[in-house]
Amino acid sequence: MLIAVYGLFAVAATARSAVQLGTRFGHAPLAYLLSAFAAVVYVVATAALAGAVSRRVAYLACGVELAGVLVVGAASLVFADAFPDATVWSGFGRGYGFVPLVLPVLGLLWLRHTDRRSRGVGTGGVRHPERDR
Repeated sequence: MLIAVYGLFAVAATARSAVQLGTRFGHAPLAYLLSAFAAVVYVVATAALAGAVSRRVAYLACGVELAGVLVVGAASLVFADAFPDATVWSGFGRGYGFVPLVLPVLGLLWLRHTDRRSRGVGTGGVRHPERDR
């Protein structure tokens, strides 16, 4: 489910930024470039969480996403004039029901959980394939 939500955000952010950059770039270049950056982060995070690239990249993508949501979210409130149009991360993802704020936290928790399971942590170092599905 987590990967599906990331995939949905990858498609939505990519489409949004493509339209913004292609039709109104001069209106809010900073916001539109940040939307494009968010789209790239969501695409990379989706691929990484799906296992197409390394887990290190997945951790990095989720970390960059969380930092982006926090920095852009705060900046969009403090420097509202610099954000005449919203980005995916504006207002901490308010336009998307705050999912952009929660999603990287869930991604990082899922990565940590699956790392622990793959190492047998919490099972006395013994893996239990039947139980750990």
